[in-house]
Amino acid sequence: MVRLHILHHACKGPVFGLEMIEELGRHGYKLSPGMLYPLLHGLESRGLLYSSEKKVGRVRRRLYRATPAGRKALRAAKGKVRELFSELLEETMDFES
Repeated sequence: MVRLHILHHACKGPVFGLEMIEELGRHGYKLSPGMLYPLLHGLESRGLLYSSEKKVGRVRRRLYRATPAGRKALRAAKGKVRELFSELLEETMDFES
């Protein structure tokens, strides 16, 4: 789910590590930089993200954006997640009856 969340935001616009740590934290995920950056690098090495460096004040920041393959992977994953949650919610409703 963390990878999907990263792809989701990277499809909307450029993201950077600390921003994603904070965003994921709002959703209950506690990631350290030592956990997040290997995920970002892995998504980049698989061709789902690309990165560039940008200077913001005195800080150099690596920004990640979704590639066309990343956008396609997110669309496919959304369909699978939708199907799974539909089944899960259907089962829950059956138990409540």
